[in-house]
Amino acid sequence: MDLRSALLAVGGSVCSFKLVHTLLGGLQAPPREGHRAWRQRNIGTSLAHSSLSGAWAALCFWCHPQMAEDLISTHTRFSFSLVTLSTGYFIYDALDLLLNQSFKRSWEVLLHHAVVVSCFSLAISSRLYVGFAVLSLLVEINTVFLHIRQLMLLSGWQNRPAGGSAPTTDPPRPTPAFRLTSLLNLATFLVFRLCTLGWMTRWLAAQAGQIPRFAHTLGTVGLGGITVMNVVLLYRLLRAEVLTDTRTSGKDH
Repeated sequence: MDLRSALLAVGGSVCSFKLVHTLLGGLQAPPREGHRAWRQRNIGTSLAHSSLSGAWAALCFWCHPQMAEDLISTHTRFSFSLVTLSTGYFIYDALDLLLNQSFKRSWEVLLHHAVVVSCFSLAISSRLYVGFAVLSLLVEINTVFLHIRQLMLLSGWQNRPAGGSAPTTDPPRPTPAFRLTSLLNLATFLVFRLCTLGWMTRWLAAQAGQIPRFAHTLGTVGLGGITVMNVVLLYRLLRAEVLTDTRTSGKDH
């Protein structure tokens, strides 16, 4: 795939995720407007991307294990296409956030997207580091459960009424589905997010003498910033699930 075709693929990805967002608006019953309705559509679109890209990334390494041995120059058209698709998604989501949410509430996500788009753009334009980009998308396996949990919180599906028909002052208890989702979210966070980022950091440090200074600096700064964001995210999740009574917490973490 030449650069022109890659740019067209990125543009097509942007349009495709915009279409997904629009279709999700039509599926809301009854159709609703406002920030909460937009937020549900935004997370639903993100869930579509994370489900597709997480499975796609795992399949890339399964079908072509040689890529794991050479993350710099070894890749396939299949894996390259994944990077273009995800680049388009992150561009789309950044635009969606800029148009519909205040910068104060979305700056962390926008910073994350800017870093990812910069790194993925280098991979697309140079046709190098595609394997490294695909490896980073294994994080999306955890993002699937993170988004499902967010949608359950937004929809009020996290709690079940306390007691039976008799009046009670006991707080509602989390549903089994919400408990399972939260457990899978934390477990996959440790395996596919922290372990993946840790391995990427170790690999990048070991390649310091083999990667051009610009590319190494971009990767180091970007990966360092994303790692800090994920440590903060882990703290927020632990605070919501462990340090705080989840039964009375309805905040979207």
